[in-house]
Amino acid sequence: MEDIARAAGVSRQTVYAHFPTREALLDAVIEHATAEVTAAFDTAGLDDLPPAAALVRLLDTGWQVTARYPFVWHLPAVSAEQDASRHASILDRMLELIRRGQENGDLDATLPAGWLLTASLALGRAAEQEVKAGRMTIEEATTAAHHSFLRLLGVADSIHG
Repeated sequence: MEDIARAAGVSRQTVYAHFPTREALLDAVIEHATAEVTAAFDTAGLDDLPPAAALVRLLDTGWQVTARYPFVWHLPAVSAEQDASRHASILDRMLELIRRGQENGDLDATLPAGWLLTASLALGRAAEQEVKAGRMTIEEATTAAHHSFLRLLGVADSIHG
């Protein structure tokens, strides 16, 4: 908290006045980042693209915003419920795009959309764990998660390029 106060040019007491605990501060940062990602999705033209291309743009947009908050890769894990709550608007958008892609044949429809979303989130958590363990850089994990996500959904890698 002292490092944050120093970086912000305020006293530690000022930081604590707004964020009584480290967890409250981290929750506020995650909430801000999630709102930033959601706003970026709103301006990314996702509804005007075929679902597979929209999912690729969604991933690219999300990773671009997330790259501005690299420390989140190193935060302690939270419960599945808390994670889902924090990212509800993003998850809803992803599920909608997966369903739309399955309906029009762009995405593999042999598995339920909810399962594909859950498995996609697990890929993201696996990437996070690799970074935390020092086995991958953030960039390597991002690339691996991105390609794995596309394969999971039955999307050709050429869409990414």
